[in-house]
Amino acid sequence: MLEYTVESDIGLKRAINEDRAAFFRRQDGFALALVADGMGGHNAGDVASDMAMKQMETVFLQAEAHHFASTTSKKEWLLQAVKQLNKSIYDYSLSHEDCKGMGTTFIAVLIEKNHCFIAHIGDSRVYYFFEDGAQQITRDHSYVNVLVENGEISEEEALTHPKKNFILKAVGTEETIEPDFYEVDLASESYLLICSDGLSNKLTVYEMASIITYPDSVEEKGRKLVELANASGGEDNISLVLLTRQDEEV
Repeated sequence: MLEYTVESDIGLKRAINEDRAAFFRRQDGFALALVADGMGGHNAGDVASDMAMKQMETVFLQAEAHHFASTTSKKEWLLQAVKQLNKSIYDYSLSHEDCKGMGTTFIAVLIEKNHCFIAHIGDSRVYYFFEDGAQQITRDHSYVNVLVENGEISEEEALTHPKKNFILKAVGTEETIEPDFYEVDLASESYLLICSDGLSNKLTVYEMASIITYPDSVEEKGRKLVELANASGGEDNISLVLLTRQDEEV
């Protein structure tokens, strides 16, 4: 049985919330979890992230079931949906001067029972928490992550690097886009956390795990993650979708 919670908080320092998070479920059982962290001048970031949520909701709920029949068809559907979304946001930014240059990070998780198929762009993240530990699933499309992967700086140095918020790929900022794809099978009692960097920049994986593994409801876990991010500074908007698969009691 899949349980979930959605949180999106303005944080303590921002004037508006440019994050969006959502969860949609179809009548045939397929579900879609989304997190988008908008960016752009004159608060256009919230336009980009809002467009991402609304357009993906529409195309997901209206999609024919054959698009989700196999791993190959899921990937192709997600790829085309993200490309269409990218074009919509890019074209909108060109035709609206106050939205010029806007874009958004984007994570979509297509869920069938315990199988999660992930499309990822930007530096929002997906983490998997399981009985014996935790794993960051996605790889940031960021300048500092390239430096880390090339061995030029350490992960610790990346945390305070002056360009730590410089991302290399976002939906809507270029004419074309290619997301990264990942797959995760949710074991019983495990958790999938999809979050914006307002959470991942403030909490260590250990701090996240200490909340997620505590015997609270999934809704309470989501609230506590946001509360701790705010208690740690809350400089950014904080958004998440937390999913868990619990065995049904017989």
